[in-house]
Amino acid sequence: MSTVHVVAAESEIEIGVHRTFTFLGMTFNADTIWSTVIAGVIVVVLGLLVARGASARSPGKLQLAWEALVSWVTEQVEANLGRVNPFVVPLAVALFAFILIANWLELIPTHEWLKSPTADVNLTYALALLVIVGVHIHSVRERGAKGYLHHYFEPYPALFPILLIEEIVKPFTLALRLFGNIFSGGIMLSIIALIPVWALWGPNGLWKLFSLFIGLIQAFIFALLTILYFGMAGDTHDEGDSHDAKGRDDVTPSGATEPSITAPQPEGAH
Repeated sequence: MSTVHVVAAESEIEIGVHRTFTFLGMTFNADTIWSTVIAGVIVVVLGLLVARGASARSPGKLQLAWEALVSWVTEQVEANLGRVNPFVVPLAVALFAFILIANWLELIPTHEWLKSPTADVNLTYALALLVIVGVHIHSVRERGAKGYLHHYFEPYPALFPILLIEEIVKPFTLALRLFGNIFSGGIMLSIIALIPVWALWGPNGLWKLFSLFIGLIQAFIFALLTILYFGMAGDTHDEGDSHDAKGRDDVTPSGATEPSITAPQPEGAH
């Protein structure tokens, strides 16, 4: 009899089922919407708290964590784009913070009312679309319309179909990587929910710690790929050799002026 009850309890776990509502003939996932809003509000509130309590003499733990995040993103952007881009840095920081909070929401015991919105492929597709559209706009601005179209035929025109498929696949891989990892974590948490609450932070609590780590890694990967995509989109080395699209012939990738190079003098010359 006990076996029957266990099987019945397991069969009640609903995977990928959302609370929905209909508006103008369209169906919306209500739990994804309010979880997304909550995650966004948390990020905004944390940002305001950091700004309000910012101090150069005695920074708090939250400020130090935020500064470490901004510093890491800035270093990655400078390393991949050759300079600190005023658009990519805040975008990558915002994406990392939002995705991290969204990934961790499901760890709060709310009886399935508060799910990780990143476990819904609709949100991850929206995030990926935001990044990819920004990447292509950045590429056009850096290369020019002609250079943007021309780079699809480099280094050989025969590679155009492969390069085109690669660009089409990018948003899908970016979205599905995040969705798949968080969704699978949600399945495990749903199974663990069958265990009494007092036992969750026993041996099974290790899975929650592991889920925290996975959420962190996925936010890190999404932000890093965003930076890398922007770096590749702004790579103008092909056309930069002839006219240097931005007029930076005498500037190194880090923004420093190239040292002048003089011809070696013969021995004994003064």
